[in-house]
Amino acid sequence: MLKINGLEQGLEIFRALGSDVRMDIVQLLARSGSMNLNAIASSLNITNGALTTHIRKLEEAGIIRVSSEHSSRGLMKVCSLEADQLLFDLTPSKEKQNTKVYETEISIGHYSDYQVTGPCGLAGSEAMIGAANDPRSFAYPERIGASMLYFHDGYIEYRIPNLLPEKQRIVQLTLSFEVSSAEQGSPDDTMSFICFSLNGRYLGEWLTIPADANSAEDNARGIYTPLWWRNPERQHGYLKMVVINQMGTFLDGVKIMDGEGDSFMNESSDEMKFRFEVHPRDGRNAGLALYGDSFGNYHQNIRARVHYMPEEMVNG
Repeated sequence: MLKINGLEQGLEIFRALGSDVRMDIVQLLARSGSMNLNAIASSLNITNGALTTHIRKLEEAGIIRVSSEHSSRGLMKVCSLEADQLLFDLTPSKEKQNTKVYETEISIGHYSDYQVTGPCGLAGSEAMIGAANDPRSFAYPERIGASMLYFHDGYIEYRIPNLLPEKQRIVQLTLSFEVSSAEQGSPDDTMSFICFSLNGRYLGEWLTIPADANSAEDNARGIYTPLWWRNPERQHGYLKMVVINQMGTFLDGVKIMDGEGDSFMNESSDEMKFRFEVHPRDGRNAGLALYGDSFGNYHQNIRARVHYMPEEMVNG
C-alpha cells in the first residue's frame, strides 16, 4: 500500500495519473503483475519512444518500479506496480506530520530462529539449498541465499532492526510479504492458519484461501519463479500487508486483533522479532511458504516500514 498524507504530498501522483495512457499502463500492470516495455507498447498500440515518457513519470511518482532483467536478447526493462493499493489521507493531524519513517527489507533466508517439520525445504534462484524435506537444511549457511522456503508445521522468525534516533518511539510497524500454503490438493487440504506474533505476543492470524484446482490464476507459473523450479506447487503466493499500531493489528486493512501493539514494539531497544507460525488445527494444515524477490509474483522480500515520532508527542 502506498499511503499519501495530504494533497500536497499527493500532487505528483495526481499529475502522473492525469493521463489516459498512464491510467491504461497502471491497469495493465494491475492485471498482469509485470510487463516489459515492448509488451506494454504493443498492448497500447503506441511507440516505445512515446511510452518512455509515460513510464518515467509513473516511476518518478512512485507508482511503478522499473527493473532490468536478462532475456535471450540481453537486458530488458520490466515494469511492475510499486503497490497494489493507494490510500489518500486528506486530513493529516499534527501527530502524523511529525511522524517519520525508515524502511528495511529482509531476505527470506535471513531468519534468526526456526523450528520446522517436513515436508520442508529452501530454494535459491538456481537450485535447492540442502536436501528437500530435511529440517537440518534450515541450518545451512547457504540458507541466506534462499528465495523461497516452506514447511508443514512450526515457525520461522525474523529480526527487524530498531534504528530509532534517541528519544523517539515507534508508533506503527508495517510489513508486507508474499505468502501461501505450502501444499496443494483438495480445498479442505489446502487450508492453513498462519499466525503472526511480535516479540512473543500473538497478533492475529490469516486463514489461507484454498487453492481452486480449476483456477488458472492459482495454477499459473510464478512471474519471478526460476525456470529450474518445475514443481507445480509453491509457484507463487498472495501479497499480504500487516500493520501493527496502538489500535491493534490489521491485515490488508481489516482489523484482526485489538490491543496496543506499539507498547511491545518498544520493549527491545535493539530489535523486533516477527514470527510466522503454523500448526495443525481441526486436522487441517497445508503448511506455509514464503517467497522472496526471485520467486513468486512479487519482486520483493519481507519489507518493513517503521513509523516513529518524538517520545514527548506520544506520551503527551
